Amino acid sequence: MSSPPREAFGARFALEPGYLNTASIGVPPLDAVAAVHAALDRWQGGVDRPSSFEPAIAATRKAFGDLVGVPSSSVACGTTVSQLIGTVASSLPRGARVLVAREDFTSVTLPFVAQGHRVDVVPLDQLVSAVDGHDLVAVSVVQSADGRMVDLDALRATGAPVLLDVSQALGWYPVSLAWADFVVGVAYKWLMAPRGAAWLAVRPDRLDSVVPVAANWFSDPSQTSYGADLVLAPAASRLDLSPTWFAHAGAAVTMPWLATLDLAAVRDHCAGLADAVLTGLGLPPAGSAIVSLDVPAIPGVRSSIRAGRVRLAFHLYNTSEDVDLVLKALT
Repeated sequence: MSSPPREAFGARFALEPGYLNTASIGVPPLDAVAAVHAALDRWQGGVDRPSSFEPAIAATRKAFGDLVGVPSSSVACGTTVSQLIGTVASSLPRGARVLVAREDFTSVTLPFVAQGHRVDVVPLDQLVSAVDGHDLVAVSVVQSADGRMVDLDALRATGAPVLLDVSQALGWYPVSLAWADFVVGVAYKWLMAPRGAAWLAVRPDRLDSVVPVAANWFSDPSQTSYGADLVLAPAASRLDLSPTWFAHAGAAVTMPWLATLDLAAVRDHCAGLADAVLTGLGLPPAGSAIVSLDVPAIPGVRSSIRAGRVRLAFHLYNTSEDVDLVLKALT
């Protein structure tokens, strides 16, 4: 790389100016890359055992709990959001009524459709007013396509059972979600870890209602590895999948670090940069780290096209230099 590493919130990042695609793939800090390289070196040398990764898995489980405001005993480890939501969807009564936002990501909505539940679809701004009569409300805290945010306080006040996807929020947006029935999130976006790890927080009073549809050796606390005796852990780890080791090797660096940060300051930094782009274009600020613009692809900027619009995502490693690149290209 030609540019010196960027420093942000005590970490160093080897990325060029103009990377505004965290909503698709987050960029890891250098020490997380080093941890994954070390794990690959151990693999190459044949010195690891499955148990070698248990400290990293325990660290990511605890850090996810810390970030969403629940104990680690309430957190299950999986691989993708759709897999974990599929576990919840398969545990609902047949024909359950599920409310989703029309604009939400399909990993949130389709698991319920695939299970044959009655899925009612409404615009995001009508979600809270439409909760009555539903067995579950499933929604992303921050919308993938355009960065709009659900009103968590209003949703909580309804008392409706909820599943919240924090994949586009956790890492830049501070949350406290112990009240939610289910909270799911993925590693490789704002948590800046390798793809292949995801987590599901289950409120303790809902745990017995969730069927471990992918029960396996790792989710069995006896870890006998053989036979047909189903032994369930008392904690949410009964829902674990066998983990993707190298994803946790990286996540065990980034997630505990993020959990120590002042996430309100991180939010102000990220949303402040995004709002600087909006105000620079004569648009009202939105208070989100994700910006959706009806413009052509922006030269010199790494971004995504979502719902026919350019999506920009500002994380803690972005700076005003990235804002200037966007505004110079568009104005």
